[in-house]
Amino acid sequence: MKFVLAFYGTRGDVEPGIALGCELARRGHDVRMAVPPDLIGFAESVGLNATAYGPDNQAWLESTRNFWGRVFRNFWRINEVKRLLRESREPGIRAWAEMTATLTSLVDGADALVTGMSYQELAATVAEYRDVRLATLLWFPIRVNGQLVPNLPAPAVRAAMKVYDRLVWRGVRKADTAQRRELGLPRATGPAPQRIADRGALEIQGYDEVCFPGLAAEWAQWAQQRPFVGTLTLELATGADEDVASWIDSGTPPIFFGFGSIPVESPADTIAMIAGACAQLGERALVGAGWSDFADVPQFEHVKVVGAVNYATIFPACRAVVHHGGAGTTAAGLRAGVPTLVLWMADVQLIWGAAVKRLRVGTARRFSSANEKSLVADLRTILAPDYRTRARDVAARMTKPAESAAAAADRLERFAAGARVVDAAQADIGDD
Repeated sequence: MKFVLAFYGTRGDVEPGIALGCELARRGHDVRMAVPPDLIGFAESVGLNATAYGPDNQAWLESTRNFWGRVFRNFWRINEVKRLLRESREPGIRAWAEMTATLTSLVDGADALVTGMSYQELAATVAEYRDVRLATLLWFPIRVNGQLVPNLPAPAVRAAMKVYDRLVWRGVRKADTAQRRELGLPRATGPAPQRIADRGALEIQGYDEVCFPGLAAEWAQWAQQRPFVGTLTLELATGADEDVASWIDSGTPPIFFGFGSIPVESPADTIAMIAGACAQLGERALVGAGWSDFADVPQFEHVKVVGAVNYATIFPACRAVVHHGGAGTTAAGLRAGVPTLVLWMADVQLIWGAAVKRLRVGTARRFSSANEKSLVADLRTILAPDYRTRARDVAARMTKPAESAAAAADRLERFAAGARVVDAAQADIGDD
């Protein structure tokens, strides 16, 4: 069968799609990836055929960081928030027509189109136009539910999520309308998530059910349409792994600090904060730079800065992990069975921070509000023995990456072959 997988965003957004693509290719399917230009090399490095899809990530990452920083610090400055939102969306909106043309060409003759969370509106319209089966791979509960934010009444959470869907729809409606008009489709009248669900799309939940207690029960009526498969990741080795493992073995287990794809505003201040907090606690720090530039920062004997490492091998050797709250990094920490501190910068990261707190395997705060004093306090909290015990307990309930990829591919194969989502799920049960 032929599968087209269109995934836009940072590496954390795209890697689940590439992991699924690798599993489908291993099974002998024709797999075509559509990814951002600056991630084509990543897709090709694991043997996949990749096409440029949308603008480079660097075109919008800093404006996105600035937008969320302003929203949480000074949300009452409406005009400034609107300006920053327009700036963060502008590169993608400009590329909408070009991305449509790319995807329309790629899905010719495809059995299914699979998309991530970004540009799901665009992909859904292309699937409708080409009459191709549509599947989504989602790495947090973006569909309306009452379990997303703990300690808030479920009806309030559901209402807020519906409002959020409407706001997203308003932000892309002009581009979506132009796309549908160009393709000769009737004008859409509402947000994409509902349209996707109404079409009977397969909505794979690429995270573990344990992370959001009560969600499976709330979604019981969509259980076959929204299967939980666990986080999809490649767990690729890096050139730094051997050196990092040697450094870890040379002393006490360190605390890992990672910042993902959104660059920090001041790497020097960030390193100073980490070094100061760890010095107070008598801990060593391993810093994964991600897409931040830590080249010209002060050097500290108890702090090691690296580019990228394989979380699957490094995290279990650490005392705790501190990171931005990306879905993949959070899952790696949970699978490793170590406590977590999430220093979030954006909305999805806030959700994963809340999930970590709900599981009582860590805590969270906004990155821009963190300082040396708060970091010391947060680290003392998560380094307590009971956090480690609970983290190991949760780790035993997490799905292994190979199992996640296999489960997602199983569902997708049956869906693409023509089985309804209910039939595909029953086939899975029959295989057990």
